[in-house]
Amino acid sequence: MRKVLIAGLLLAGFASVAAQAQDATTTTTTTDPASNAADNGGWSGSGEFGFASAHGNSRTENVNAKLGLNQENELWKNNFFLNGMRSKGEVKVVDSTGAQINKFSTTANRYDTGASVGYKLDPRSYIVGAARYEHDDFGANLWQGIVSIGYGYIALKTERTELSFEAGPGYKRYRPADHVVLVNGVKETLHQDSQSEVVGRGLVNYKYRITDNTAAEDTLLVEAGSKNKYYQNDIGLSVSMTKKMALKVGYQIRYNSDVQPGTKSTDTLMTTNLVYNF
Repeated sequence: MRKVLIAGLLLAGFASVAAQAQDATTTTTTTDPASNAADNGGWSGSGEFGFASAHGNSRTENVNAKLGLNQENELWKNNFFLNGMRSKGEVKVVDSTGAQINKFSTTANRYDTGASVGYKLDPRSYIVGAARYEHDDFGANLWQGIVSIGYGYIALKTERTELSFEAGPGYKRYRPADHVVLVNGVKETLHQDSQSEVVGRGLVNYKYRITDNTAAEDTLLVEAGSKNKYYQNDIGLSVSMTKKMALKVGYQIRYNSDVQPGTKSTDTLMTTNLVYNF
């Protein structure tokens, strides 16, 4: 399932790029060279990176990175992303003698990737196919992947504001996190079987430019099925320092309705990153 999802994401990306390259050769030969949209077919992107390290009385290391590509023109509304996060810190563990010791160990390890390819029916509505895969060593699910198809609508678009919606059916497969139980006083790990179900996928994206160099964005993702309901909300505020560089503060909430005993339903993440726009 994971290989199929990743292959699907790559194929979708290559198909869209190839189609857009063909469109660009036929529509941009006589346009104004000063127009960025005409020059690159409507593509834009950004990369984010954040790192923190502490040593001394405490020892922690945290790193997160994000890469996003977006395209919008008269025919297409596409999005591709790749995110990763890893954290290490001192945790208390029990050694072979039964004593508690501090150990520098991984405390977070997560990455996710996805894409959506939208073909416009008119300036506001479009048909969209989407895929997403996530791996999380410390989350409610070890991994989860979804493919879907749906309808998208751009409800509002001005120089400062944009609001869009997507909704449609999808198919999701995931593996719940392992569950640790006590058997005769000894801890044993119960490996969970992967599960699958039909889900409804919804996406709401809102962007607002507060000032010429300050912008806010909020994205809500819903993947709801009969077994598990997954919600993710990402909100961010970015302040531009130059045309290419910005500082961004982000806050993410992730919720799974069906989790194993001892695993929390809600995960939150706050980041402060340096952003490069291209």
